[in-house]
Amino acid sequence: MDAIAKEAGKVVTAFDEKSNKSSKLKRPTRAEAEAAVETLIRWAGDDPSREGLTDTPARVVKAYSEFFAGYQEDPEEILARTFEEVEGYDDWVVLRDIRLESHCEHHMLPIIGQVHLAYIPNGRVVGISKLARIVDAFGKRLQTQETLTSQIANAVDNYLKPLGVAVLVEASHQCMTIRGVHKPGTSMITSRMIGAFQDDPRLEERFMHMLNRS
Repeated sequence: MDAIAKEAGKVVTAFDEKSNKSSKLKRPTRAEAEAAVETLIRWAGDDPSREGLTDTPARVVKAYSEFFAGYQEDPEEILARTFEEVEGYDDWVVLRDIRLESHCEHHMLPIIGQVHLAYIPNGRVVGISKLARIVDAFGKRLQTQETLTSQIANAVDNYLKPLGVAVLVEASHQCMTIRGVHKPGTSMITSRMIGAFQDDPRLEERFMHMLNRS
């Protein structure tokens, strides 16, 4: 188990380094981004100057600024404010069915699904809206689901220092449903267990039972 945890830690570190590198990249200007969209329209075989497409580059760039707003979010700031006055509460905090909207880094197509998150407090808790914001902070980036799952769990573990963290992500990938193998209805499930959830299989089983997956 220690060897598995050690290897998982290496993977998470690599994910964090990748995220940090992305945050330091110089961003093109909005005009450059819109010009790139015009190029794609021409590549697709259409005329970006025709009436129905004249505003499309600006709309696409605006949409992308929403889709990928997570690059501007700092997970540490999101989880910075915690509360210690919990009257001795030491059981789990569980959030189910957090809406996930992301994009795959291979085809830039949507990943739509849900995130389920649990942690065991270690003397302090965080506002539940902050956990939903953490999902968006990592979700609104170019992602793989495996990376996303680890980043969410790792952020909660790093900044809250709980006794354990469990994250399960279930999502549909349009890169698989509307292109390539064309398998609509297919979903992908990934999970990451840290601390007590990794050390005690009974806790993982209880987590899955709460999600009706046991």
